[in-house]
Amino acid sequence: MLSNPRILIAEDESGIADTLQYVLRTDGFVPVWCATAAQAIAQFTAEPPALAILDVGLPDMNGFELFKRLQALPGGAQVPMLFLTARSDEIDRVVGLELGADDYIAKPFSPRELVARVRTILRRSGRGAQGVPAAATSPAPAPAPAAPATPFALDLERMQIRYYGRLLELSRYEYGVLRLLVQRPGRVYTRDDLLRLVWDEASDSFDRTVDAHVKTLRAKLKAIAPEVDPIRTLRGTGYALNEELPPAP
Repeated sequence: MLSNPRILIAEDESGIADTLQYVLRTDGFVPVWCATAAQAIAQFTAEPPALAILDVGLPDMNGFELFKRLQALPGGAQVPMLFLTARSDEIDRVVGLELGADDYIAKPFSPRELVARVRTILRRSGRGAQGVPAAATSPAPAPAPAAPATPFALDLERMQIRYYGRLLELSRYEYGVLRLLVQRPGRVYTRDDLLRLVWDEASDSFDRTVDAHVKTLRAKLKAIAPEVDPIRTLRGTGYALNEELPPAP
């Protein structure tokens, strides 16, 4: 990652914004603070950042609506975004992730943990200095390949997942884990990621809880397609959905 990436902060609480600016600046970032959604849209339009941190509870606009507005701006779809909120309800996490956010952190939070997540997102997305994607330095980037066919079909309203046309009978947490994996094929979710994004009280759960749920998920998937192994294990790290799955078992 190149030095001095600009980080847009949309946060109306000055105390939290001051803390974020301090830790980001200390780590070599250039924070740009906006206290309202209108200011964030203006700053983003003037110069898209490397990453945006959006508070859900802004005074003039819901953070989820701001996310959609920023995504629609030129270059907005390429900017990774992280939601910041005082609310930790599962529905908020689900809405943020389904919109396409790269991460979600609830207040109160560790500023250092947030900075670590920012760095992880920037490494994963390949964003460079001043918010320009590293690939943008190429004179003629190749067109994106067509999205591969997937044997999974998500029904988010009914909270159901079909695998090779067959409805999976999943527990609440099995559904939560598989939904995350299916929505971002190839993305590696650490056990801590899965605990934080799926479980209500991650502090009361353990890594082996995630492993146990992945094991039962694999058994249910194997019962439908015995020769296919859709979930990859990265030893010592976590899990990811295999990006190359056959169109038929």
